[in-house]
Amino acid sequence: MSEGADGPAQKPGEPGIALELLVHGVGGATPEKMLDDPRTVRITGDDTAAVFRRADDADAETSPRDRDEPVPEAYVWSNLTSGNSARALWLLLLPFMVVNLAHWMRPRARGRDRTVRLYGLLVRLAGLTLTVLLVAAACEVALDLTAWQCAGRSACAERHSWLGFLSPAAGGWWSLPGRRLALAALVPTALTGLLWYLSRRTWSAYESQQPIVRTVEPDEDTSRTALGRPGFWYGRRLVARLRAAHTAAGLLTVAAAVGTSAARFDRGPGGPALLDTLGWLLVGALVAGAIAVLWVICRRGRSENRLDQELDEHLVRRLPLAALVLLVLALVYAGWERQGWESDGRLPGDATFGGIALLQGLLVIVLAVVAHLLYRTHPDPRAAMRGFGGPAVAMLACALGGVMSGGLSQRVADWLDGTRASIPGPPVLLTWQSSVIPPLLVVLLVLCGALAWRTWRLCRAELRAVRPDHPDDPQDRTRTRRIANTRAMSTLTDRAPLLVAVISTTTLLLGAGALVGAMVSDKVPSKATGSTHPFLHGAAETAQALGSWLISLGFILFVTWGRRAYKDASARRTIGILWDVGTFWPRAAHPFAPPCYAERAVPDLTWRIATWTRATGGRLVISGHSQGSVLAAAAAWQLTPSARKRVALLTYGSPLERLYGRWFPAHFGPAALSSLHHDVDCWRNLYRLTDPIGGPVRLAGDCGPEVDRDALEDPLAYGRTATHPLPAPILGHSDYQADPAFAEERERLLARLRPELPGPRRKGEGQGESGRSSA
Repeated sequence: MSEGADGPAQKPGEPGIALELLVHGVGGATPEKMLDDPRTVRITGDDTAAVFRRADDADAETSPRDRDEPVPEAYVWSNLTSGNSARALWLLLLPFMVVNLAHWMRPRARGRDRTVRLYGLLVRLAGLTLTVLLVAAACEVALDLTAWQCAGRSACAERHSWLGFLSPAAGGWWSLPGRRLALAALVPTALTGLLWYLSRRTWSAYESQQPIVRTVEPDEDTSRTALGRPGFWYGRRLVARLRAAHTAAGLLTVAAAVGTSAARFDRGPGGPALLDTLGWLLVGALVAGAIAVLWVICRRGRSENRLDQELDEHLVRRLPLAALVLLVLALVYAGWERQGWESDGRLPGDATFGGIALLQGLLVIVLAVVAHLLYRTHPDPRAAMRGFGGPAVAMLACALGGVMSGGLSQRVADWLDGTRASIPGPPVLLTWQSSVIPPLLVVLLVLCGALAWRTWRLCRAELRAVRPDHPDDPQDRTRTRRIANTRAMSTLTDRAPLLVAVISTTTLLLGAGALVGAMVSDKVPSKATGSTHPFLHGAAETAQALGSWLISLGFILFVTWGRRAYKDASARRTIGILWDVGTFWPRAAHPFAPPCYAERAVPDLTWRIATWTRATGGRLVISGHSQGSVLAAAAAWQLTPSARKRVALLTYGSPLERLYGRWFPAHFGPAALSSLHHDVDCWRNLYRLTDPIGGPVRLAGDCGPEVDRDALEDPLAYGRTATHPLPAPILGHSDYQADPAFAEERERLLARLRPELPGPRRKGEGQGESGRSSA
């Protein structure tokens, strides 16, 4: 008998030890709760993610025990998303996370490699515009509103004593416009440096976790989903390249904001010839830097078919360094003394923000065309928005970036000047963009009203469906209504595509209108409509006032939430739930997005499963709840085909098809889930009609009933019974293990995995293609 890392291998003829590997879902869980035991020990792992067992089971592989009962083992990964207080800074990265999701939402398309690469390129370019937008917003606040407008006017500078040394009235060395801009440029430069630091720090902790080294076997089919490819969860090289490009783009944006302001003065009548020449050279160098950044973004995508361990060290180091040198040169150039240069009006922010908004709109439209072409090759009626989910989410990411930049600018302008109108304020376009928020909210309220009406009608239908389910129990109208309401409310998850479609389309149309209005009139909405019909003028004034108030309120709430999350662990866990869903996918479109926890969790699970089964020869059931079921499926795909056939999968409250299959059809669509069902030894899925997240897997043909058990009863008892003398709660998405069906299905899976003791066969169940039983 051979020995392994986890104990002796099984003897021939023995059924072998059984292990149940529990993987929790969103929101996290403690090992004590998962294992239902206050005494637990860490088997392997660290403070971030680890595998735990009950203290009595620590040496279960070597100690005698009843082998018909599986050893429970808990993989706890909650600290990957809600650990220390620095996680609160991730709120700043929300638009980056959303655009990264758009990359993975493309429709499934076999044989359209060029179109798929074009789709990825368009999303990466959209991500680049978000970086430029965020840095440009910081430049607007620091350079334009503070250093150029407020510090350049005595009335505003006198109200803020800390700006006194920058005021022209003081006559100090820093009072020259170029030097004020150079000093203020430290703020957006520091922001870019912070983004670089967060990205590199998380890159070292997440993307550098190496999966099991393996090659694709000759008979292995990875065309149905890329999640089984050896390099899928190892994006180290791409993230390093993108980080270098986005860092350089941020520094070049700051350099352009400072340098072009001085160059514009030098090109005017009477400008110094030498500085004019230097200005043109600087602009040429900035253009060359921008071309280099675009080349890096366009040159290479993800490498998934192998573990790509190269780093492009020269590019990763030299591109940001070259951009930093250009920034220093721009600061020196702008700080040179110029006679007659005074800060008047605004810096040219309208052209900058207008160009970014126009480019983002065009990218989203082209992305929608590409997504439609991909969807037509393999139409999937269950796919969210018929394949347009990616473009719609990319539009929402751009809108979030616009709201954050506009809210920051508006709030700082109000703080610097209030209502005294001593400075021109933020660019006109940002005012127009904030003015479209009230109409968007009206559309959203109408849509919510329609969904509420539909849910109310569905609730009435569920009332008629609940009563026949409990014919032997005395009818309780209040109890029946609660069950019906819970079932009806749980269906709102399936209306998410409609909500996203309406919001993204409305945002695109209103954003286009705001861009046209700002470019044509060059005035804020209230002044642009001054000569129109009184009703239109009044509506514009109302929208502008409400929009300014709402966007400032949103910014304050955003900052307050981040500050609370920094200090409060419970608030940090709430934000962690958002990251649990949004950061499952690798950073393929934006390097400054919050890190992908699955690049640590999936290799952890894969290593544990592969080493334990190889060392012990035992039976293993991966038991995943909610998001844990997605991690379990991803880990199973990463195993070798021979290892997959020695593993059973038990999922409950699983969003595999209901959310991931619909929103990410290229990776969790029907073909991918069918291949997973075929590759693992057996798979069972549990769900409830009251669960707003989990649902059936819905595999086609005979596979569907073999994977999905009929919907579990919830609550477990309608009224008081001998087993439940007190009213049973409606469990919804939680406590699946409290249902007797859970233990029943786990035992059935373990029996299937036992070669000497074949499990009970249900009527109509057959053999899989490989001759094994499929469940």
